[in-house]
Amino acid sequence: MNKLKKIVLLALITVSTIAFSQTKESALNDATAAVKANLDMNFDIVVKHTLPAVLDMMGGKEAALQVLKSTMEGAKAQGLVIEKSDVISVSKVTKEQGQSRCIMTSYTEMIMSGQRVKSTIHFVGIYNDVDNYWWFIEAKQLKNEVLANKIAPNFETSFEIPEDAVQVEKI
Repeated sequence: MNKLKKIVLLALITVSTIAFSQTKESALNDATAAVKANLDMNFDIVVKHTLPAVLDMMGGKEAALQVLKSTMEGAKAQGLVIEKSDVISVSKVTKEQGQSRCIMTSYTEMIMSGQRVKSTIHFVGIYNDVDNYWWFIEAKQLKNEVLANKIAPNFETSFEIPEDAVQVEKI
């Protein structure tokens, strides 16, 4: 089950790494493009939209690319099938601490090891004003004070960060 949780987390982190313009519509479009990139195993796009501090924790861009690629290849070799992966909502965009931010919610269904996993995961989107696209990070990581201080020191938000939901069923 730990391996399955890692795969679900990886897929969700991947989805969380999309963006482009400072609007709700562009955040939705970019998040949708990132989901497609993950399904197509185009991890360059996924990494582009990952918050840089997360990439640093993974050992840099090249290390992150290798981790994503090897993890997904291994999971697919063991029978992982992603049946459905969608962005289901993007909140309004607000300005906080000098950044444009939003909350993105994704839904994924996958099969592995005779189980169907249904996940609803929330991400914080942060607009990259320099390169004009969004970065995403799994929202629950910012609820963990120790991890949040490493990823985004002094991060504060007015957004209510919902709890993620994961449902596992035998098939």
